[in-house]
Amino acid sequence: MATLLSRDEYVEQAYFFQTFCERLDDGFSAQGILETIHEEILATTRLPMALEFLRGELIHTGRISAGMSRLTHYFTPFQAFVIENAEADKTRFDLRTGFQILQKEAEYKSVENPIPQALFIFQFESLSRNRLGYHVGLEAMSKDPFYSKDWVDWIRKIRGLLGMVDFADLIYSVSQHAVDLEAKSRQTGDDQPAERVVLFGIQEGRIAKANRNKDPLYMFGALQRHLGYPTVPRTKPRRSTPEFEPHVDQRFSQLEQRLALMEADFKGQLDLTKFYVKPPEGEG
Repeated sequence: MATLLSRDEYVEQAYFFQTFCERLDDGFSAQGILETIHEEILATTRLPMALEFLRGELIHTGRISAGMSRLTHYFTPFQAFVIENAEADKTRFDLRTGFQILQKEAEYKSVENPIPQALFIFQFESLSRNRLGYHVGLEAMSKDPFYSKDWVDWIRKIRGLLGMVDFADLIYSVSQHAVDLEAKSRQTGDDQPAERVVLFGIQEGRIAKANRNKDPLYMFGALQRHLGYPTVPRTKPRRSTPEFEPHVDQRFSQLEQRLALMEADFKGQLDLTKFYVKPPEGEG
């Protein structure tokens, strides 16, 4: 079972995730990165040993997530879940985006006094933006040691409510703002409501109430602007412009056509009749 790590561990994890992405962009293979990067990691942390294990699992299974799932005392189920989805055959969510999410999460956990409210919103938005699936994703989130028992119970509870209850209402219902408004609306103090779990503060409750029946992404943005919640990395859109200048693209196209003709000629499959020009009607 995953346990809370020291700040040094989260700092080094964030460095590893960031460097992994950068070297992927430089054309290095995942195995090649894992073969050398452990030497750069602070030796007083447990991450170098974890990376050696990940490299072995990558060689045997072809998947980094397989190793993360087995290192349950070090990597959280949410981390393994994100990378498992990144390694699956999907078009939008790739390994680079997955590691960027884990980098941001590790950076937030390494700051002074991180709060579960911000971590929950960050993880939930990661599921939402990348369509990773709420049922399994929320279960993975609930196993993060950062959350108390009240948080774990609530996260598992909302798995069955999503789609039936507006997400902003779910946040508002467990906020201090909702408790304060209900207390003001009571006519007398005789009827005291049963004790309830409060997980979000007054400001979170106000923002949630203001975003009822809206796209949850608007609420995530407001929480980031007003309360400094961490932002979720975005998947880069595919290029809408040519990678090369038009004349270079044209040159490549001509070379491809010539190579195709040479290959057909070599195989004895070149049909010259398709290059004949049909004479205009009335001629010939």
